[in-house]
Amino acid sequence: MSDNTAIAITPAESKFLDLIKLVEGTQLDLTASDSGNWTGGSVGVGTLKGSKEGISAASYPTLDIANLTDETICFIYKTDYLDKICFEQMPIAVGVIIADCAINQGVEAAKILLQQSVDVETDGYIGPQTLSAVNRYSNNPDPLVIEIAARRGLRYAQTNNLQTFGLGWFRRLQIVTAYAIKVSHGLT
Repeated sequence: MSDNTAIAITPAESKFLDLIKLVEGTQLDLTASDSGNWTGGSVGVGTLKGSKEGISAASYPTLDIANLTDETICFIYKTDYLDKICFEQMPIAVGVIIADCAINQGVEAAKILLQQSVDVETDGYIGPQTLSAVNRYSNNPDPLVIEIAARRGLRYAQTNNLQTFGLGWFRRLQIVTAYAIKVSHGLT
């Protein structure tokens, strides 16, 4: 991936990227006790390269995390997360909370969680059936945003790392949920 990567970002995607900067921060994080900051995905395994704007050494071990450009960060979020969850094909408020889920809890988990939230077959494929069910909420996405938030919270509560990371995860979930609802009402 080169720094010359030109990618078109839509206004909806831009709103989401603003949220990511809010919840992830824009500075390089070299916290040694965070497994995501290590290229091997575990504390002390591989090289401590850190994370920047949510792009971690564990997920992208070959990238120069410290010198990531805004263009590269946008490219990663668009191609590895937003496009994979069909962000542009759903109400922006739903896209925001599901995209954050994809980044923080995994793309496949986000797809399944979305399907569970709209009560369609949970096959992990975001296709016409899932999108049709999601888009039934186009005029009022708030109930779906809240359902997704509740399911995300339950998923966090069932993880082994809840004691260590739970408070941060739940703070993030509150921020993202509030932001998604503000977006649905045109307040951002």
